[in-house]
Amino acid sequence: MKGFEKYQKSYFMPPVDCYDWVKKDSIEEAPIWCSVDLRDGNQALIEPMSLEQKVEFFKMLVKIGFKEIEVGFPAASETEYKFLRTLIERKLIPDDVTVQVLTQAREHIIKKTFEAIDGAPNAIVHVYNSTSVAQREQVFKKSKEQIKQIAVAGAKLLKELAKDVKGNIRFEYSPESFHGTEVEYAVEVCNAVLDVWQPKADAKAIINIPTTVENAMPHVFASQAEYVSKNLKYRENVVLSLHPHNDRGTGVATAELGVLAGADRIEGTLFGNGERTGNMDIVTMAMNLHSHGVDSKLDFSNMQKIKDTYERLTQMEVSMRQPYAGELVFTAFSGSHQDAISKGMSYREEKNEKYWTVPYLPIDPKDVGRTYDSDVIRINSQSGKGGVAYVLKQNFGLMIPDKMREEVGYLMKGVSDHAHAELSPDDMLEIFRKNYKNIDKKFDIPECHFTQVEGGIKAEVTIEENGQKQIVEALGNGRLNAVSKAIRKHYDIVYHLAEYEEHSLSRNSNAQAMCYVGITDENDNLTWGVGTDEDIIKASIHALVNAVNKKFFQ
Repeated sequence: MKGFEKYQKSYFMPPVDCYDWVKKDSIEEAPIWCSVDLRDGNQALIEPMSLEQKVEFFKMLVKIGFKEIEVGFPAASETEYKFLRTLIERKLIPDDVTVQVLTQAREHIIKKTFEAIDGAPNAIVHVYNSTSVAQREQVFKKSKEQIKQIAVAGAKLLKELAKDVKGNIRFEYSPESFHGTEVEYAVEVCNAVLDVWQPKADAKAIINIPTTVENAMPHVFASQAEYVSKNLKYRENVVLSLHPHNDRGTGVATAELGVLAGADRIEGTLFGNGERTGNMDIVTMAMNLHSHGVDSKLDFSNMQKIKDTYERLTQMEVSMRQPYAGELVFTAFSGSHQDAISKGMSYREEKNEKYWTVPYLPIDPKDVGRTYDSDVIRINSQSGKGGVAYVLKQNFGLMIPDKMREEVGYLMKGVSDHAHAELSPDDMLEIFRKNYKNIDKKFDIPECHFTQVEGGIKAEVTIEENGQKQIVEALGNGRLNAVSKAIRKHYDIVYHLAEYEEHSLSRNSNAQAMCYVGITDENDNLTWGVGTDEDIIKASIHALVNAVNKKFFQ
């Protein structure tokens, strides 16, 4: 592919010699989360949300558990300004939630921003200016010192205006286009801002490092983030925040490695919405922590409702393969995967396993409100016997015998392949019944009477065919054996009772017995029949009748 020659392997911010993060194998606790859905995410929508839609989205974020929420750029438009005032005046901001607003380091914009936050119980004023080489040279045409002074002037104005505003006000600064900024210079600017704010333990400042356009590999950014963490002044009184975008598709990896490198806080959006390829996906990162046994402090237990609300309000779609939230992310169609999941689930139940170790499922789908019945294993032409048996058991309580599973699996695969369609559980039950239970019969046995005699069980079997009934007697070593001998005697056929299994379909007083009977011919070919009844003997006779009819009379 042509055109690669115009790009450089090295960036303005090459890796720095900071690799302590490499020694860590996991994140021990969740970072502070800040949702920027209502600012960064909203400005990236084709049709930004209305006032009432933003209010509903805000309430959803609060319910999920976000304690810091960026609500907009109030100086940018009347809608943004009015939204913040609505939150404040309707008293929609809980006492333990801090709203965050964004402003450029420009005087009139900062002043308008402070008008907007007046009365907010807790607010973060987030000021930024671009520090990258490209922006300095191409856009602003200013020196490093001049760019730094823009940041310092903005910091001073924030500190001055905060004195006259009601509410608890905190400050945040971002050196925008961090990836294109020399790392030492970025720290120099941040420290100059911190010198103005003089953060204290009870009034911490936030330094936010944005990957405005992601162009470095995650491990490179981690080293840079560690350098920032180690070289910031007042570090114990500074919250180091990251704001990763996803231009390279590695936003989550960048955030996770950044936390290992010393970051305390992460800004992102639900499902990664944002400009270009989006922001860092908080859902994915939070659930990644969850899957490692770390409490994310966010509640995604009703993922479907969150996803539905998000799609309705933003008019964006969550991909079927979106981690943790997509329709198909817990679904196995492959036969080998289905078999492993089915066995893993059985093992977990038998052993009462404390930890989640089921093959192919990184988390328990129930954690995000999904079900085993319809989400985990779905059947199409690629499916196998284990998956088919699992679906029939989970949805209808059918415990298909091991020796029957392969036949039933191929039956379902064949139907799906011919129809070029997935089979629903109800489809599968209907196919199963049609082929093993509700089959077309040459004969039936409506009645049997048994007598204990010397040498076994005597059966008087009523065989009904074409409306005519005939009683046939036979002696067997058990009831089903005696009935089988009567059938063979009447029709002069040869087969053997080879397989028999039974189970209850429910535990109440009206429990139905489920019987599976397999017969073999002279060539050892196995044919199955299934029967149900409240009486176990009747159920077994129904199963035998179905097997014989299927083998000899269809």
